[in-house]
Amino acid sequence: MIAQLSGTVASVGLDSIVVVVSGVGFDVKVVPTYAQQVRVGDEVTVATSLIVREDSLTLMGFETADQRDVFTILQTVSGIGPRIALGALGVLSPDDLRRAVRDHDLSTLGKIPGVGKKSAQRMVLELGEKLGQPAHLGKEGTGATLAMGAVEEDVVAALVSMGWKQSQAQAAIDTLGGQGLGASDLLRAALLKLGGSRG
Repeated sequence: MIAQLSGTVASVGLDSIVVVVSGVGFDVKVVPTYAQQVRVGDEVTVATSLIVREDSLTLMGFETADQRDVFTILQTVSGIGPRIALGALGVLSPDDLRRAVRDHDLSTLGKIPGVGKKSAQRMVLELGEKLGQPAHLGKEGTGATLAMGAVEEDVVAALVSMGWKQSQAQAAIDTLGGQGLGASDLLRAALLKLGGSRG
């Protein structure tokens, strides 16, 4: 199985990128949000999952191994295939999914393209503990989110000093939570997510 690719981005589509590794170009299906982050010429490393069908081979790509693992686990649910699993990661982070399943949050799961109420209920029932616990879990395991760590607080303060609203900075950091980034990487990721939306 092809578990990871490291190479140069040769082209970028709406939901795919071509990564050239040792002269060979791999067409990799990704979530649109990731495709928007990369540029031709970028050096990237993507975690991958190869989907084998009778008439096709499709390489799915992810920013992190955690996303890939969640993608694989989601497909153990009846009626959830690669398309819906990839779509889930396009609208929810792995920890968002973990929290939604843990809290039986059908409304949040219903945001996934192709997932209705019955599919959301199946996800809650069939996934159980398979996804594990969110990274930001309360000490007692009750689901209470821990207060932001010092790194997150510093990055929010830096963003505010650069002209973004507190609410914008907080929202950007919340969506990036659980990735284990250092301050500089977290700030860079937050700036990419915020773009030019000051004010």
